[in-house]
Amino acid sequence: MLKEFKEFAMKGNVVDMAVGVIIAGAFGLIIKSLVGDVLMPVIGAIFGGLDFSNYFVGLSDSVTSTVLAEAQKQGAVLAYGNFITAVVNFIIVAFILFIAIKAMNSAKKKEEEAPEAPAEPPAQEVLLTEIRDLLKK
Repeated sequence: MLKEFKEFAMKGNVVDMAVGVIIAGAFGLIIKSLVGDVLMPVIGAIFGGLDFSNYFVGLSDSVTSTVLAEAQKQGAVLAYGNFITAVVNFIIVAFILFIAIKAMNSAKKKEEEAPEAPAEPPAQEVLLTEIRDLLKK
């Protein structure tokens, strides 16, 4: 059983998938920082200095704070600002992946566009083709 597990774990596609998951985790942190630290402040400034992370609705009368962290301590809140940030994160990740895949596909297409020229047919084949064409006339 250990031998079978070792064979499974060492297959190329399993290792490739593990590398992909690790890179995706690191990429996710980069995107989270890009959105949270760069884009959302700019978007907030465009809309009048709004901070999406503090957008919430208190779901009970005990929630009186205007800051999300404190409001969550007071009671249940619907933090829709965090959802907006998550949606922006998703859109950015999807767009970056779209551009990366499009670039890879165009590079692959360029490789496929330059096929090798077919080899010249043997002299016998050329002669037989000419004879066939003459007989058709």
